[in-house]
Amino acid sequence: MTKWLNYLEESIVAIVLAVMSIIAFANVLTRNVFDLSLAFTEEVTVNLFVFLTFVGASIGVRRHAHLGFSLLYEISPKQLKKAFLTMFMMLSVLFFLVVAYYGYETAQYQMQINNKTPALGWPQWIYTMALPIGSGLCIIRVIQVFLAQLKEDTEREQEVEQ
Repeated sequence: MTKWLNYLEESIVAIVLAVMSIIAFANVLTRNVFDLSLAFTEEVTVNLFVFLTFVGASIGVRRHAHLGFSLLYEISPKQLKKAFLTMFMMLSVLFFLVVAYYGYETAQYQMQINNKTPALGWPQWIYTMALPIGSGLCIIRVIQVFLAQLKEDTEREQEVEQ
């Protein structure tokens, strides 16, 4: 599952970034050559950027690429390390659950009132679903990193004891 999810995340990021670049370039080109602005480009680009941010955050969690302060963790005894890891995991999952919940609730509301985007007239909930989907990916990655770190710490402790 991990390789499939890695491929999915990286494909999403590549496709979304390519689409955003093409749309932005086309808008610049039409504005400067034809003196015509494509009104929909801002709508699509901004909303795709939200999705890109969440999927990128998920990749960042997987790669341990987020900034962090690890001094307290590194000098702590093993029981306190497990407490730090557990606290980080629980707070992160809680945060992403809240974002996913309210994102889903917002999308549901947008479906009920048939909210449309201003430029293209697309259903707004399509863009809003980036919140629960991206949060779900982040939750999966936070739990994976938590379990991997616990396993690594346990193996390190066993090596030290021998």
